[in-house]
Formats: sequence, structure tokens, C-alpha cells
Amino acid sequence: MRVPASLLVLLAAAGCAGPPAPMQAKGPSPRATSSEETGPAGDVVSLSGAGEFTGSDTRAIAYDRKLVPAGAQASVTVESSAGQSRASLVVEGLLPGRRYGAHLHAKACGREPDEAGPHFQHHPGQVDAASEYWLDVTTDGEGSGRATVRHEQGLTAGRLPGSLVIHAGPTVTSGPQAGQAGDRVACLSLR
Repeated sequence: MRVPASLLVLLAAAGCAGPPAPMQAKGPSPRATSSEETGPAGDVVSLSGAGEFTGSDTRAIAYDRKLVPAGAQASVTVESSAGQSRASLVVEGLLPGRRYGAHLHAKACGREPDEAGPHFQHHPGQVDAASEYWLDVTTDGEGSGRATVRHEQGLTAGRLPGSLVIHAGPTVTSGPQAGQAGDRVACLSLR
């Protein structure tokens, strides 16, 4: 059963799609605010992206239709407050029974896979799960899956990830290839 992308966003926000309930934050509304209001580690940030992957719309674009079939869709939310952050991903319509790597990237999606730039890192040059957002997902028999990751670092309004990139394979977690997950097969821009 396919669920419209707009419904995926509502389900994720309501907690019905599986990700945990939103982080509770005191202070300003859940939009990026200036550090002058809340302090450098206390910015309240809420980013999201959702849609059906097309071949041309860079808000939700597929680069490899063999691994991201027509009709595949995803929803991602990134929330940060009180010096902590969480990212949640829900996918549907991907290949069944397959593991995909997924990471937050520094720039928005573009027509070419590399336009999303490198992985977003809390600590530039540090390639590990504590610095980067690794949201690998293993799809079920219908091509659906979800992942959530929490970090003990918050985001600041002046330095935010621009997209979520889905990769062809799972993330390598150690050794000289750490952080790599194969070709970029789809991308969701964050707003």
C-alpha cells in the first residue's frame, strides 16, 4: 500500500509512522532562531523534506531508477534544541529487502548527485556516527523502512544540513572507507 508523501509527513509528525515523539523544547517556536535569542548550543531548529522521487524536481530527485523505482517516496525531519538533535527518515516504495545508506549532506539537492556536497558534520573532518547523521534503512517486503538517530550536539541556525541523500549500499562504519555508502541514488532537499 502506497501512502502519499504528504501523509508520511503527517504520520511522522504525529508519531504514528514509527519515529519517536518530537523533542520537547522550551523557548521559541520550532524554526531556526538566532543564537542571540537562545545561545550557540541552544538554537531551536526544525527542518524537513518530503516527496515522491522524480527525475527532475530537485526537492525530491531520483538519480538511479533501478534502485529508486517510480513511485518511491520519503520523508525526513531534523529537530534540534537544548544542545541535542534528532533526525528521522521514513521511506516507501524502494526495493524490498534491501539496505540503503542515508546521510544528511551539507547542501541542497541538485540535478547531479554531487551537488549535495559532502556529509554534514558536527566536527569537520571527523567521519563517524557521532559527527555525521547516518540513517541507514533496511526495507521490508514492500520497500518501506524507517530510521532515527540522536546526537548529543545541537544545530545552529547559521550552519545547517541542506539535504538527505540515499546511497546504493549500507554505510561503512570503520576503517579507511568509513562513512562511504556507494553511489548517490536519491536526494531530498531540506527546508
